[in-house]
Amino acid sequence: MAEATNNYPLPVFHYSVKWSKNEKDLCFSEVTGLNVETQVIEYRDGYNPDFTTFKMPGIKKYSNITLKRGTTAADNGFFDWWNDAKWNTVERREITICLLNEKHEPVITWKVKNAFPTKVDFGQLKANGNEVLVESLELAHEGLTVERNSKE
Repeated sequence: MAEATNNYPLPVFHYSVKWSKNEKDLCFSEVTGLNVETQVIEYRDGYNPDFTTFKMPGIKKYSNITLKRGTTAADNGFFDWWNDAKWNTVERREITICLLNEKHEPVITWKVKNAFPTKVDFGQLKANGNEVLVESLELAHEGLTVERNSKE
């Protein structure tokens, strides 16, 4: 029966985020930007009889990751981390994002290398609004690896 569950796509709503190995899971309502792009290098020498370029893989480019959560009165962690960034003295953190199964075990793990905050958004205030105030933190980073749990 376990083999049959491997054929179903994974739901996106059950995940965890950690800022360090010793820290507890942080609660976020949305995580975006888990992607990487390989830039293309095009080259052609003048002696080549074909009037086309030769294409090869170049440098990897990682998108910024955005973490969103409901604002609470007791936690100012987003702003504190962002506010501590001064020129070249930013605190870089390893971020671990895990997509979890129904047993709360990691199925896919994204490990983010040397992340630091680049933008904090405190949400929108509306006089006629009826929703939670959502703040977001945008992170730049220097690498992203993906691990899949093959036991599923």
